[in-house]
Amino acid sequence: MAAIEVENLHKAYGKVRAVDDISFRVQIGEIFGFLGPNGAGKTTTIEIIEGYRKPDDGRVTVLGLDPFRQPYEMKERVGIMLQSTSLYPDLRVGEIIKLFAGYYKHTVDTDALLEMMGLIEKKGSFARELSGGQRQRLALTLAFINDAEILFLDEPTAGLDPQSRRTVWEWIDGARQKRKTAFITTHYIEEAEKLCDRVAIIDHGRIIALDTPRRLMADLEAEHRIEFVADSALDLAKLWDIPGLCTVVNGKKGEYTLHVSAPQRALKGLMALAAEEGFHPRDLRVEGATLEDVFIKLTGRRIRE
Repeated sequence: MAAIEVENLHKAYGKVRAVDDISFRVQIGEIFGFLGPNGAGKTTTIEIIEGYRKPDDGRVTVLGLDPFRQPYEMKERVGIMLQSTSLYPDLRVGEIIKLFAGYYKHTVDTDALLEMMGLIEKKGSFARELSGGQRQRLALTLAFINDAEILFLDEPTAGLDPQSRRTVWEWIDGARQKRKTAFITTHYIEEAEKLCDRVAIIDHGRIIALDTPRRLMADLEAEHRIEFVADSALDLAKLWDIPGLCTVVNGKKGEYTLHVSAPQRALKGLMALAAEEGFHPRDLRVEGATLEDVFIKLTGRRIRE
């Protein structure tokens, strides 16, 4: 039995198809990433799977249960962190933990959980007194409180500083080691690459790629990218004369990204072109392929535009 099964899922708001015939399976013990820009359909999809939003058509099961016909049985076995969690501002952290623990038949050691999340010293603090990062960690704590078999985490590290983000990654990876399943929506490329066993890339309500991060990047024709900024618009036709060039992305404010198969030859070609045309490439970087490159190749734009 798969942890999550989604078949031919549809959801529209007027003429806008937020979810357009999506199908996929998530295996037990897998960390599955849903990667896409804001408005791509990530949150709508996860809310349907969680049973908070009814689809127009299609079928969803979670641990073999129907989220709409068996909501209580399902929610007893899953942990959910919404994209935006409203906490009771006039309750203390310890009171919120006790309240949420009361919703479940089985819970973990809540003090140990608060210690793990770095919130034990805030147990007596009011929710309104917490910083943004602390509120985010408290929302994540509530998702872990029932020792769930599946964790639904919608943008779990949004707004966190880099150190806190990496700490959250460690917690999620720890859940994987206990054979927990995690379904994560994110628009952080590095997060998907570091955490996920498989990634679905979604854009305009459709899944346009689904595989392991390594295979998605291996399938990309361009193995490296060269990024730079030019002071004035460049003749794209002349850029195509650069050796080993596969794709050119003309970004905002004179930003250019060249996807190349032979980075050293391409870099020499770029510098020769710069000397010939009289421009100076600023903020020049040469990097290996990432999921960002996969997304650009598939959609023609950056994930965070």
